[in-house]
Amino acid sequence: MADKDLKALFLHQLKDTYFAENAILKGLPKLAEAARSDEVKGAFRVHAEETREQVKRLDQIFRVLGEKPEAVECQAIQGILAEGDEVIEEFGGSEAIDAGLISAAQTVEHYEITRYGTLLAWAKQLGLSEVADLLKETLVEEENTDQLLSELAEEAANPAAAAA
Repeated sequence: MADKDLKALFLHQLKDTYFAENAILKGLPKLAEAARSDEVKGAFRVHAEETREQVKRLDQIFRVLGEKPEAVECQAIQGILAEGDEVIEEFGGSEAIDAGLISAAQTVEHYEITRYGTLLAWAKQLGLSEVADLLKETLVEEENTDQLLSELAEEAANPAAAAA
């Protein structure tokens, strides 16, 4: 089973992540539209632009590896995104919507942080330094987005939801 090694696992998870990023890119405009505050809307719009760049970075990683960019269906991200849709459906228009949307977005961010952290560790193990550098760049962006969402929640969205 020579093809069931760490490099094969790395490539499989890369394809899974590629699917996830493209699905997230499709979902972010819906979150921005459902948000009440301009700050939350703006954060989702900025992250959509960042996600476009992350998809391009994944395309670049596939090229470095000599592989065609390809997605493998990621049921985990589909479930996480469905939970975000539920928040919109149940709390849309309420004072709690921004807190709920931030929570849904942070669930996505935490998933991505886990994926990129794992891919980064595996790239280093496999001696893929150029790939590791690209993955690290995305990981830092995801961590920064998570921090920004925490600040938006703590400073405005959660207090507004609690006061309603």
